[in-house]
Formats: sequence, structure tokens, C-alpha cells
Amino acid sequence: MRTPTLDRLAKEGVAFRNCFTTSPVCVASRASLFTGRYPHADCIFTNFDRWSPTWVQSLADRGYHCVSIGKMHVNPYDAPGGFHQRFVVENKDRPLFLDEHERAYYDEWDKALHARRLEKPSRYSRYQSDPEGYRKALGAFVWDLDEDMHSDMFVGDMALWWLKERKSTNPLFLQIGFPGPHPPYDPIPRHVAHYSHVDIPLPQVTADELAAQPRSQAILRANMVRSNYDSVAWVEKPTQEGLLRLRRHYAANVSMIDEKLDEILTLLDSKGYLDNALVIFTSDHADAMGDHGHIQKWTMYDCVTRVPLILWSRNLLSRPGNVDALVQLMDVAPTVLDAAGVTQQVGFEARSLWPLLLNKAPHIRTEVYSELARDHIQTGSEYIVMRRDEEWKLVYYHGEPDGELYHLSSDPGETRNLWNHPDYRDHRDHLIKATTDWSMRGLLQGRLQKTQRPQQPMRID
Repeated sequence: MRTPTLDRLAKEGVAFRNCFTTSPVCVASRASLFTGRYPHADCIFTNFDRWSPTWVQSLADRGYHCVSIGKMHVNPYDAPGGFHQRFVVENKDRPLFLDEHERAYYDEWDKALHARRLEKPSRYSRYQSDPEGYRKALGAFVWDLDEDMHSDMFVGDMALWWLKERKSTNPLFLQIGFPGPHPPYDPIPRHVAHYSHVDIPLPQVTADELAAQPRSQAILRANMVRSNYDSVAWVEKPTQEGLLRLRRHYAANVSMIDEKLDEILTLLDSKGYLDNALVIFTSDHADAMGDHGHIQKWTMYDCVTRVPLILWSRNLLSRPGNVDALVQLMDVAPTVLDAAGVTQQVGFEARSLWPLLLNKAPHIRTEVYSELARDHIQTGSEYIVMRRDEEWKLVYYHGEPDGELYHLSSDPGETRNLWNHPDYRDHRDHLIKATTDWSMRGLLQGRLQKTQRPQQPMRID
């Protein structure tokens, strides 16, 4: 991928190569990040659950001006969540008149498109204009409206505008949410051109691999084929040509974000912000893009649950480099609060990354977890939980006979499901017990911590 800005941040900062989201669904993941707790602690699992950030207000009380620009997925969309200002931009493919009903909401991007007299592309407009092309696209389209009206360009430019206008010297907490590379995969033409002849590795999904997947995964694949969520008209057996085009468009979307990130960092530097700042780049989940026969999220494969996490600073980080220790996305929360000298909130299950950043510990976790519940897309299972350590991954489907077990040391691609293998049944059952014990222990700990004193911030010398 062409990502010079992210490459530089990773080289000069610290890149966590084994950061895992607490849920492969947008809202559950984001809620976990901004509450510091696993999804089951607050019963936030689906994109329709109501939630609001809990620890941003602590930064505001400390004197930080807190601003959110772009995608955040707070529910309701415009809830303040402790921020002084929020400029809301939500999903790219979000038809207001059919899918949202009482949740219909016109965000900043909708207003800007309307002011230009432009119609936001959606699965309906794309299908109506070219039904055959829509079915073959697999969600990959070229953005054919004004370049600055693309959602990622729009959010990046809004952040630049706000920063240019800001005159205050008070401390700043700024969260920027780019809608991409979430589907539809819709880069602007000049970025598509960068990848027109780039060869990208493609998955080779076998019938045996699909047959070994749990029943609910077959239901998920069928749902994706039937309902074309987010303008992705998925098929059971996509062609190699179609997958290559999809992945080239995805890469181009990432490059667009990298371009805007460079402009934002350049402006921050010119105004003196970066002389005393912590820059964090991450994502709520990833995208299967055809791996294991799947598209988008709602599964527990590493290609979906492992997310980028880069921390960069001129004056806070002890050393640059890669960290392979297991961490959770929500661990960003206490890391931010520690950097700001803010007391952590009661009930946090997240753990600060500073012991890793300052070389004071080899790891902060020996395993990571991710949770998923039934929604309108993942309809096959009531509750799914992943437990992953450095060697093994277990995916437990509550109340169901099948599941997933992978020996990551010998099968990093997670193509050989050992759930029913007789040689590993004892170890599988051991991991099942460890996983259910973790879930029950977490619920109990959450209740106990409500009566305990808050944790003091870690001192960063």
C-alpha cells in the first residue's frame, strides 16, 4: 500500500502488531474503547444499542477542549458524549428514507452534499443506474462526484478547517473519524490509478475450509449474498478478478486517508501542537475482503479482529519500534488518561499501554477477547466469544455444538479448524472453561469495582 504517512509514524513511533478489537462490530468496538470495558459489561453488542462515551468528560474536567470530527457511532448520533463540540459524519451508505426509520439523521456530510445539489450515492442509486455493473462490483466503485465531497476528504478537510480557525492555547483532545475504508470501497479516480496494475495477494478458499466452519458462518455468508449490505453485492464464489479489483479499491481508500493524515499532521506541526502531543492511529475493526469466504466483519478471524494501532510522540515515547505483545483496542483509553494525568474511571477493564511503551513490562495481557451477539446481519448465533493467546484461538458459540479452534503457531492463516479433532478435545474443553470463567469473572468484577476507589494515573517521567 502507498501509505508514507502511516509508515513514518510507525517507524518513528510504536506500532502494536497484535492489537485486537473487543468486538468485530462498529458500535460495540467503539463503545468499548470509550468506556474502557468489554461489550458484555455494558451489554452493548449491536449497532443499534444506545451508548455514550464515559471518560471524555474527565479530560474536559481536566481543562482539555474535547472535539470529535467525523464518524463516531454514538447512539443517538448527536449525543455530546463529554465533547465540547461534535461534527457528526456517519456511514457512507446510509439511505435515510429506507433503513433508518426513526433513527434518520442528516449529518454534516449530508448537509454539504445538499448544499452542492449532489445526491449521495447509495446501494439504491447505484443499482438503478447500472444493475449488472452493481452486481459485479462486490462493493467496489469509483467516486464520481466532486473529490472534496468524498466522505474521507470531507472529514479531513473539516478537521483542517477547524484547526486553522482555532485560536485557543488550552490543551486539546481531538478525535477524527474517517468513514473509510469501510465499504462501499469508493476511492477517488487519482487514487484508483495508483493501484491499476498492482498485484495484491488473493485468498484461495477451499470447500473443505468452508465445510469446517460453524453453521452460523454459513448463515452469515448467505445473509451477505442476499442483502448486499453497504452496497456490497456479495457472491458465494467471487472471481479472482473481482477480488483483486475490490482489494485495489480498498488499498486506494486507505491511501486517501493517509494523504489527509499527512495534511492534518503538517498543520498541527506548523501551529506547534506536535511539540507536546500524543498521536494515535487505529480502527474499530478490519475487513475480511474475501478471506475465509467472508466479506466485511461479524467473524472472529484475525483478518477482522486484529486492528492497526500506532502511537507517535516527540516527547513521550521512550523508543520507537514494533511491539508484538497482545493488547486490546480499548487499552487506548487508560493510555490517554495516563498521558493527561487523569484518574482512571471505576470499572475499567482496559489496561494502560505505558508499561509496554516505557519498557517496564514484556506484556500487559496473556490473552485477548472479542465478543459478538445476534443482530440483523449475524443471525445464526445468539452469542460468540473469541479467546486468543499467542498460540491458540478458541471461538465459542454459546449453546451450539460446533465452534472454532486454531493452532496459530502452525496455522496462522486459520484455515484448519481443529474443533472436532480428537487429539485436541481436552485442550478445547480447557479453553472453553477458561473462556466462560473469564466472562463470569468479568461480570462479577464489574459489580465489585463500582464500590472501589478510582485508579490513580500512571506517572509518566
